[in-house]
Order: sequence, then C-alpha cells, then structure tokens
Amino acid sequence: MAINFRLGTRGSPLALTQAAMVRDALCAAHGWAAETVALVVIRTTGDRVQDRPLAEIGGKALWTKELDRALLEEEIDAAVHSMKDVETIRPAAIRIAAMLPRADVRDRLIGADTVAALPAGAVVGTSSPRRRAQLLRLRPDLSVVTFRGNVDTRLAKLAAGEAQATLLAAAGLDRLGRDGVGRPIATDDMLPAPAQGAVGIEVRHADHRAALIVAAIDDPATSACVAAERALLAHLGADCHSPVAALAALSGAMLTLRAELIAEDGSAWVEGSGEGTDGALVAAELAADLLARAPAVVRQLFQP
Repeated sequence: MAINFRLGTRGSPLALTQAAMVRDALCAAHGWAAETVALVVIRTTGDRVQDRPLAEIGGKALWTKELDRALLEEEIDAAVHSMKDVETIRPAAIRIAAMLPRADVRDRLIGADTVAALPAGAVVGTSSPRRRAQLLRLRPDLSVVTFRGNVDTRLAKLAAGEAQATLLAAAGLDRLGRDGVGRPIATDDMLPAPAQGAVGIEVRHADHRAALIVAAIDDPATSACVAAERALLAHLGADCHSPVAALAALSGAMLTLRAELIAEDGSAWVEGSGEGTDGALVAAELAADLLARAPAVVRQLFQP
C-alpha cells in the first residue's frame, strides 16, 4: 500500500505513542488506512546523552535538530514534538502547523502525596530548572539531584533509591497508560512549563500540501494557548536554563496568561497574569511587567 505521509519522531515510548496519536488523527480526518502513514524514527542527541542536564549539553535543540535536518532534507513530511521540548526560536524554513488537543498540563509528584509531605531534607530527582526552582521555593530544605531519561528510566531510578521523589508530566504518564502513577499538583501550587501537555506537528514552510494535510487535525484553542506561552518565552529571552512557568487558558475569545519567574535556588520570584483577545500582545505586556517587577537575582536570568 502506498505511503501518503511520513511522520518523523523520536524513538522513546512516549514519542512513539504521540506520533501514533497524530497518525490516527490524520487517518480519521482524511479517511486513510493506518498503513499509509509511516512513522520514521529519528535518533536524537538528547536520547543518546543521558548523564547530564539538558541545559549543559546544548539545550532543547538536542531534541529537535536531527528531526529538523530530516524535515529540511525531505526525508519526512512532518515532525511530531512534545511542544515543551521545542526551542522558542525555530528555523525560518520550518513552521508549527498544528497541535493536537492539549492533555493534562499538571506535574505529578511520585514518591509522596504532596511536596509538603516530603521528609525534611528529602532527595528529589529532576533535570528541569523550572521544577528545581519551584521545589526549592516551596521547600528550601530539599536536595534536588539530576534525573534524565525517559519515563521508565526515571521511575527505575526512583525505585532504585537514587531519590525519594520525582516529578513527571501528567500528560506523558497518561499517554503511556500510567494514569495511576503519582499525585497531581494543582497549577495554583506549581505552574507547568510553557506548552506542557501539547503535541505539535511541524512542516516545511514551503510545503503547502503537508500544511493542508496537518491543518485538518489542528485544535485551535491549544494552538492559541501554546502560541501565547511561547511568545512569552520569546519576549523574556528565556532559554532552557531559565526557570519560567506559564499557562494560558481560553474562555471564548478571551485569553488569560499566568506566568512565574523564579531564581534558580527558589529564593526569589515574581508572578503575574494578563488577559486579552490578542495572545501575542498579552504575552508581550506580561513579559514586560514581570521583568519590571522581578528581583535582580531573577531578572538577570532573562535577557530580552
């Protein structure tokens, strides 16, 4: 049977699950058989290097650069990404063409019912600067150590006693059938990473056929919210080192954007929100407000 479309994806269990979700959505939208959409596995540097924090070895580009190359060299028609892992500034020849409906945006704590319930001085594993800063803001006594790897790897490290707790995205756990693992943390207690819970599809900017095919499965509300969160990152000058949390929500035409910037050690922070019908404008105004009010130790982490 002829292949109608080639989807590039990383090879982790979660990435393959998300690519299969995109394939199934495309098949449902266009009346295709599943066999006509190929999942093309691209091994990334981020998958190969697991012993150091992402920010130390090249940042989010380690998840995307090999997929970008495959896309630009026309080995694939589209690339599937966890949007929270996609760097803010993308190559001009590539565009985000669609997003699936967003899943649970929250983090889940594995190892305790709540952050407050962790024992004094507990060791918590995470490789996220945002999670590290938020944990230390809530519990300065905690010892936060680096945890890298896919979901199973991190859960295995926890089971082996390398830490007493860890944090994982609820969306990823749910997509892997692990909906009973961990305790969700309310967004009022811990805002998620920008774009957390969103699966995005990128195509070549000049490939109008691929763009039209993918547009059929776009969820407009998810696209609008994630675009506002990513615009905030751009206006802040944030990168993978920056402890920043953000979450947008739509009510009719009105978009509300909440955000938090935190010092790396959790000792200082600034938070705020904005709303309006133009997500890009809301993001720009909120970024300016946060930077204007941020303590110096926080402001120095962002270079707009």
